[in-house]
Amino acid sequence: MSGLSHDGVFWRRLARLGARWFPEWFVRYAPALFGLLAALLVPSARRAVRRNLHRVRGPSSFLADSWDIVRTFTCYAASLTDVLSQGRRQELATTPVVLGMEHLRAVLEAGRGAVLVTAHTAGWELIGPRLLRDHGCALLVVMERERDDAARLIHDEARKAMGILVAHMHDPLASLPLLRHLRNGGLVALQIDRAAPGSRARTVRLFDQPFAMPEGPLRLAQLSGAPLVPVFAARLGYRRYMADIRCPVALGRRAQDADIQVAAQAMADTLTDFIRAHPTQWFDFGPHPRPSL
Repeated sequence: MSGLSHDGVFWRRLARLGARWFPEWFVRYAPALFGLLAALLVPSARRAVRRNLHRVRGPSSFLADSWDIVRTFTCYAASLTDVLSQGRRQELATTPVVLGMEHLRAVLEAGRGAVLVTAHTAGWELIGPRLLRDHGCALLVVMERERDDAARLIHDEARKAMGILVAHMHDPLASLPLLRHLRNGGLVALQIDRAAPGSRARTVRLFDQPFAMPEGPLRLAQLSGAPLVPVFAARLGYRRYMADIRCPVALGRRAQDADIQVAAQAMADTLTDFIRAHPTQWFDFGPHPRPSL
């Protein structure tokens, strides 16, 4: 793959270098420039963002679409910079704005672990460690292996600095350590806004259109007995983020297919609601097949 791709090693190395060592003014303002450059230089990602914006808020004028596309790329660049800046003197504010903390607190007090379902939005990697900092819970983030291994290694170094455990795998159900982590009271975070090619998926309605949601988080919750907790993040400004925690959904170990489908649609509904409120903070830059109902 090309290193100039939006998720390629060129942009990741540049962001890591600037985020760690360049002056504060550069860290604050340069992501807007690099986000604009990425939007101009990667037309396939630009087209994907336009398609997603139309799904979320409907078609708009050329100027409105162009502005929101640029906002999406610049927000992505700023969020990436914030992640890669871990370790510099001026770090991200430690306390995000949190909506619905009572939902997560109740789950943590139960001590049964939890499957946190999230999405590729601004700050999703930064929020978890800060929400759990005072609770002594280990957070394991499950991710599909990136196309560019060199870029992944750069990003994983920053994740490690934040105290995040990362598992890169194709199928989340292929690893028993996830179940052990949950049964020990830990939390496992998985993204539900895209299904890896060849992985198991379940068709739901997202933005009132058919959507292939990864089935892994649902089955993991069923097998472990841990509740599903939607946790989404958004960027409010320079190094300022918010977390939106929704009501947990329980899936018993003997849940039937119809019960799993209800839980899947509940997750899709919360995702739809959140992204509609933050349409330019959803980072889905690639083509994905759309299922039919």
